[in-house]
Amino acid sequence: MKTNKRILLYGNSVILGTLGISLGLCSQFEVKKLALPLQETQMSDAAKTDILFFDLETTHPEAVLSWLETNPKLQLIGISPGINLVKVWSIRELREVSMEDLLKMITSEAKDSPVEPGGNEVRPSGR
Repeated sequence: MKTNKRILLYGNSVILGTLGISLGLCSQFEVKKLALPLQETQMSDAAKTDILFFDLETTHPEAVLSWLETNPKLQLIGISPGINLVKVWSIRELREVSMEDLLKMITSEAKDSPVEPGGNEVRPSGR
């Protein structure tokens, strides 16, 4: 049985509301909202989450980055609709990595990045 991705929307901005409606229509996602400020009783929801969306214009990343320590599989996605920007944070723990492995990872990340070097333009997807 395939499990749904659990998505939390942290905050109550218009962009998060719109995103929540759109993602809620997809059966592979379980979407839930968290009100600001986060209450202690809501921390258990955050610990079981796959993706957390927040509005960069109303919530600073520092407010949610600590969640990566308690849930290393979590992806944090900050959205700034005013300047059409999306930032993604995640943690990957690598152990006993050789220099060759590290170079392969860096090369792969750079090749797969949708952003041109310098970070100013998005690469065409070729689709």
